[in-house]
Amino acid sequence: MGKSRVHHEHDVGYKYIFSHKETFLELLRGFVKKEWVNLIKSEDLILVDKSYVLEDFSEEESDIVYRVNIEGEEIIFYILLEFQSRVDYRMPMRLLFYMVEIWREILKNTSKNDRSKKDFKLPSIIPMVLYNGKNTWTACKNFKDVLSGSKLFGENVIDFRYMLFDIYRYNEEQLEDMANMVSTVFLLDKEISKEDLVKRLRLTAYVLKKITPEQFDILKAWLKSIISRD
Repeated sequence: MGKSRVHHEHDVGYKYIFSHKETFLELLRGFVKKEWVNLIKSEDLILVDKSYVLEDFSEEESDIVYRVNIEGEEIIFYILLEFQSRVDYRMPMRLLFYMVEIWREILKNTSKNDRSKKDFKLPSIIPMVLYNGKNTWTACKNFKDVLSGSKLFGENVIDFRYMLFDIYRYNEEQLEDMANMVSTVFLLDKEISKEDLVKRLRLTAYVLKKITPEQFDILKAWLKSIISRD
């Protein structure tokens, strides 16, 4: 599959799917086992209509950015959609570049008076990577692990850990049991024969009765891209 094909499926597929607030929240609730997930409401999520992906990677990936206020604290979710066939070991570095660009833009759009205040804070950015490659993801998840001397200097070096949604590594029975929009998409995205695809569509057909009309339209567009794969 060529780069242009990957890019096409990428844009009409996952970016379209997870730009829907309820579906993004479904991803968090289904695959992130953290207490803060329960504090988020879909109506509080604000989709940021901008990409921070560097031009060098624009043919291989895309991103989605959400802002949300959680208990009075501004938070940003940065989701990188990674559709390269191989693992990119530069991922922690690339994520840092994108996160810094978001913070730079926030500072640029904040008045000098406000950003000079003692209590001014930048929003926390929660980095996430959604990966659908067949190869096991072996890149470092902690930024400090790509820094020489990080063990020597410990807490004095910058660090963060990104969340990874590795589609091929999710158990199929687990996805079937979840029976929602996100698990259905993950289940159908795995490379299979058209015969197996029909079987999976039958197994997950009842999900269509549970999802919203808007999600149904999104899923139809996604299925069209899956079925038309080379």
